[in-house]
Amino acid sequence: MPDAVRVLLVDDHPIFLDGLCTALDGLPGIEVVGTAADGETALLAVGELRPDVVLMDLAMPGIGGVEATRRITARGDAAVLVLTMHADDESVYAAIRAGAAGYLLKGAARGDVTRAVAAVAAGEAVFGTEIAQRVLRFFAEGPRSPSARPFPELTPREMEILDLVAHGLGNQAIARRLSVAPKTVRNTVSTILGKLHAADRGEAVARARAAGLGQLPGRPATT
Repeated sequence: MPDAVRVLLVDDHPIFLDGLCTALDGLPGIEVVGTAADGETALLAVGELRPDVVLMDLAMPGIGGVEATRRITARGDAAVLVLTMHADDESVYAAIRAGAAGYLLKGAARGDVTRAVAAVAAGEAVFGTEIAQRVLRFFAEGPRSPSARPFPELTPREMEILDLVAHGLGNQAIARRLSVAPKTVRNTVSTILGKLHAADRGEAVARARAAGLGQLPGRPATT
């Protein structure tokens, strides 16, 4: 009999995490080796527990799911399967760029989650039906034209501030550049995080740079 797939569950909602652990632990072919409630704890747990698959939420305090995914996959420690409530394009593509091998939405049937865990452990890429259709449509239609603005939910002023945040500027520096009060910048950044469903400033920066923001003159953006 083949060894069970070792799975680490990462989510900051205790009730959901407990329910997911109960649903998956003990299923044939799956062994839940641990849980984590944030990205920092997840990174430590991956090093200690050596899971085959990390089932990762995106919006979490501290290091968000996108950045945690990037670090885990960059080290080749485990395959990452995203399980989240966020279905917007930027979340999907940020996770894929970070190295996620799969993307499911919360509410997926237990059988779908189980099959996806086994698939990514075997080196496959797996996406929920809605996400797969979106990814296929993206490649069928090609990248957005340069005139298409990322994050259409943000106002022009919010986009301007997000771009400066992605440059690496702090609130004080942004306030001086735009001739506004630091409190105004701080409040606007909070609004941006809410609209993007970003757990923290770092996740917003990662997503902004992945979308092409934060490029200093003469220097490409880093991700």
